[in-house]
Amino acid sequence: MKIGSFKILGTLGTGAHSTIFHIRRDLDQKAYALKVVSIDDPEEDNKFKEQAEHEWNVLQKLDHGNIIKGLALEYSKNWLFRVTKLHLLLEYGLGKTLDNVKGLNLPRTVEIFQKIASAMVHMHRREIIHGDLKPNNVLLAPGGILKVIDFGLAHIKGQPKGRIQGTPDYIAPETVKQKIVNERTDIFNFGATMYRMFSWKLPPTVMGNSDSGGVLDAKIWQSQLKPVAEVNPAIPENLAQLIHNCMSYQASGRPERFGEILNALEEIRAALPNDPDSTLNEMESV
Repeated sequence: MKIGSFKILGTLGTGAHSTIFHIRRDLDQKAYALKVVSIDDPEEDNKFKEQAEHEWNVLQKLDHGNIIKGLALEYSKNWLFRVTKLHLLLEYGLGKTLDNVKGLNLPRTVEIFQKIASAMVHMHRREIIHGDLKPNNVLLAPGGILKVIDFGLAHIKGQPKGRIQGTPDYIAPETVKQKIVNERTDIFNFGATMYRMFSWKLPPTVMGNSDSGGVLDAKIWQSQLKPVAEVNPAIPENLAQLIHNCMSYQASGRPERFGEILNALEEIRAALPNDPDSTLNEMESV
């Protein structure tokens, strides 16, 4: 697929060396997201080029209705044939990130996490670790369409690891301590994301300060983690237990695979009442 000429409709986001634009492609008059990575200094900026190329390679391995699609990768070169910009064409996910969507009822929120878990099952079966799952990396669009986005920190099993980073409120203890990124660190991220969305409180970060050696030990972190059922008494006991199991400080205490989590969420959703007057307005209007 060629990108061709396009019209910029707006800016969707910016990073240190990249900007994501909302565009309309002249060829088909459809809306897309275009990530533009600027390469001003080949030596210093080459890592940003490599990150975008890595994201493209990851997206080519994935094909799921709840994962954003990568459609094309093109390079812009100067008269010396040096790459000055990299264009990554992405499916356009109209909507809001989860951290900006409020007012959804319990059944609808469980359905959201069923979709995320389904995407993660697909990802892990293809040996892709997301590495930075959080509310800001999940788009919710009109009609309940959901897309997991941002694969800049994703890891393909068997390949050398690049940056080992994460978001403090969602990062797993072993990622901070030992630079481990695997299925169970994704599960911790997922549990922390559930905690946030069902409580609207941020989970405590395992990242400490200089006095704590950079990471909180299990006892201190656990003392700071308020049970989600205390924050939101409306959630069923089995859902609260699932959230805390996924957030186990010790990786061995978490579910082994996302398939287990998906099955548990399906059972939880089946036991919840259907509410035709549920709060869908926020989802439908995002």
